[in-house]
Amino acid sequence: MKTIKHLLTLILLIVLIPAGSAQMYRIHQDNVKPSKVMDYEKAAKAFNEACAKHNVQTSWATATTNDLKYIYISEIENMAALDERPFADMAKAMGDDFGKLFEDFDKCYDSHSSYIIHLSKDLSYMPEGLSITQEGQDYRKWFYIYFTPQNARKVREGMEAIKNLYVSKKAKEYYRVYRNGFGTAEDCYLVAVSSKDEIDGATKSKENEKLLGPDSWDTFKKVMDYAERFEEVSGRMRPDLSYAPKN
Repeated sequence: MKTIKHLLTLILLIVLIPAGSAQMYRIHQDNVKPSKVMDYEKAAKAFNEACAKHNVQTSWATATTNDLKYIYISEIENMAALDERPFADMAKAMGDDFGKLFEDFDKCYDSHSSYIIHLSKDLSYMPEGLSITQEGQDYRKWFYIYFTPQNARKVREGMEAIKNLYVSKKAKEYYRVYRNGFGTAEDCYLVAVSSKDEIDGATKSKENEKLLGPDSWDTFKKVMDYAERFEEVSGRMRPDLSYAPKN
């Protein structure tokens, strides 16, 4: 029954995400205990150093949230990529030391998860070029907009209306939109906004609010009227914990 449910979810996502507009990312999320943050940081840096030493042929961007989630973001071409084993050669070369790297991680959290999200290019607003990272803008605000399946189309129409508003006003606050994918528990859009720091983000938001005007709520209401709940999370990208091979 669980397999059938997962298959139906995947089919639904394929139907709802327009062809050519989505980019797929594998997310691994570690929910770190407050008392273990420094130990986790040490383990994460040791793992990165080992990957660099063995020139592991994969890459990821890392983000941390204010509620101590460590998020590893890897772009993948398709679901078949989940079967790849990029650390196999590294594990063979390191022997027991490879397992110890993960034992050090495991001491730092009681739960972690992996899932898929899709970058919705047609709903994102980045007129100067679409990228998940921007130099000098590592601070993040993530807005989660949850909705039920029956309201999926209405929420998408609302997201389209918001982008059209930003385009028409030539807004200077840019954002990327992601759609939940395989392995996630609820339907949602994730909106990511980049800035230099918290003050820069608040300044941009205030200026953008003024630019959009007092009538902009009528447009945002097209989403909020159909949302089940709304969550806001802050954090930052961590280039020091991100990884890319030498070649």
